[in-house]
Amino acid sequence: MNIIFHGQSCVEIRLEGHTLIIDPFLNHNPQAVVKPENIKADYILVTHGHGDHVGDSLEIAKQNQATIIAPNDLGRYLSFQGAQTHGMGIGGEYQFPFGKVKMTMALHDSSYNPPGSKENIYTGMAAGFLITVEGKTIYHAGDTGLFGDMQLLGKLNAIDLAFLPIGDNYTMGPRDAVIAAKFLQAKMVIPMHYNTFPIIKQDPHAFVESLASEGIKGIVMEPGQNLAF
Repeated sequence: MNIIFHGQSCVEIRLEGHTLIIDPFLNHNPQAVVKPENIKADYILVTHGHGDHVGDSLEIAKQNQATIIAPNDLGRYLSFQGAQTHGMGIGGEYQFPFGKVKMTMALHDSSYNPPGSKENIYTGMAAGFLITVEGKTIYHAGDTGLFGDMQLLGKLNAIDLAFLPIGDNYTMGPRDAVIAAKFLQAKMVIPMHYNTFPIIKQDPHAFVESLASEGIKGIVMEPGQNLAF
């Protein structure tokens, strides 16, 4: 498989026969080097309702006849906007044509602010995803703080790759993300959700060095970079 990082929390996963994209925040993402009209995807996974995660999901879904996989309340709202959706709940697991998805908890809020409005629409609980495809398990934590049950996720799942937020203020910062990586026992960790806005400015290379001091492999992916995995 090939994994492409598009900045913030947007991760594209290209498989044999299917393409997934997670939290496709592209149009208003100063880091992104691709536009939503250039994305070809069969499934869109959205962790929660905030604009930097829902992003361009509706546009991408409609132009590709793609299915949005999201927490149930958010999925229902997006279906009202004309998207094909598959809602899930925390702890739920489902076998899709491309592989298996399990929805995990995330310690974060979730609401959607429609463009041009001052309304916040509650969209249920925020989530993360465990995605098992082509014999590998990828954990996308979504926006979250550190929580103790990450130890259970690591104990119950052989996680090959974990995407963890390090931006602080709204999510874990680098120090807590190192602890999360230890809890998860992931074979490789990639930082996300940093440097998009001044309030979440961090040094991802220093984070990777902190991981290395704990014997954990980490890499920094630049927006647009491709990782053969």
